[in-house]
Amino acid sequence: MKISHLSELQAFLQSEGLTLKKHSSQNFLIDSNIVRKIVRESEVAAGDTVIEIGPGAGALTEGLLEGGAHVIAIEKDPQFADTLIRLQTEDHRLQVIKADILECPIEELLSTLKTKVKVVANLPYHITTPILEKFVPLHDKISTMTLMVQKEVGDRFVAKKNTKSYSSFTIFLEYYCDMQYLFTVEPSCFHPKPSVQSCVVQFCLKSPTVPVNESEFFPFVRAAFQQRRKMLRSSLRKLFTPAEVVSALQALSFEETARPEQLSLGDFINLYKKIRP
Repeated sequence: MKISHLSELQAFLQSEGLTLKKHSSQNFLIDSNIVRKIVRESEVAAGDTVIEIGPGAGALTEGLLEGGAHVIAIEKDPQFADTLIRLQTEDHRLQVIKADILECPIEELLSTLKTKVKVVANLPYHITTPILEKFVPLHDKISTMTLMVQKEVGDRFVAKKNTKSYSSFTIFLEYYCDMQYLFTVEPSCFHPKPSVQSCVVQFCLKSPTVPVNESEFFPFVRAAFQQRRKMLRSSLRKLFTPAEVVSALQALSFEETARPEQLSLGDFINLYKKIRP
């Protein structure tokens, strides 16, 4: 059963005896134009292997299969996972894995594949951040990720320095990938309608250009933004003395009153290298 508008989704849910679980962020796409747009922007071609996270009723899954992709659909809800078999192609290009994406051994799965994969998904909004933390470092196995997320969250991902949306997570993402805000999606494109706008962001994963000790660097950046209204000499006080911070800032031609939103990824890397013991 194809799902391209509300009446088709309702008929599908009724025929399968399924109900939506709000706590699982089950807001399903019911706009075939948006599905086609996501597939087009993700540049999925015949023969590509695509991982889809949380396919739900399968509207996007069907679009990816129509594009010729081999789709590995990872769905936590066993009832919805079982219904995806109806989309199986004659050449068996659909693999369904019943698993919580945060517990799924994704690196083990990727190691069995011969080529890099693309990730295309309408993410469960309540676990967007941990999903990205898990996936973006895997640049050796994933080429791109084209993801639907909450618009406010997407704005933070692609924010520029000196803006309110700029954050430590922006820095984290920039370290691992180049990002592009593709388009906005209205609540009317989903059922049930979410209370917020959504957007699609594309992540092109890459090997970090200036590698650092990530286990030290990212806590350093998070500490800097923890009290973003404060100057870096204050927000980093638990890690370094104000004099050490000021000395490092001035060596990089920043004022001693600099705040975290004034520094780019490159600036933070340089500051970290100057200031660390």
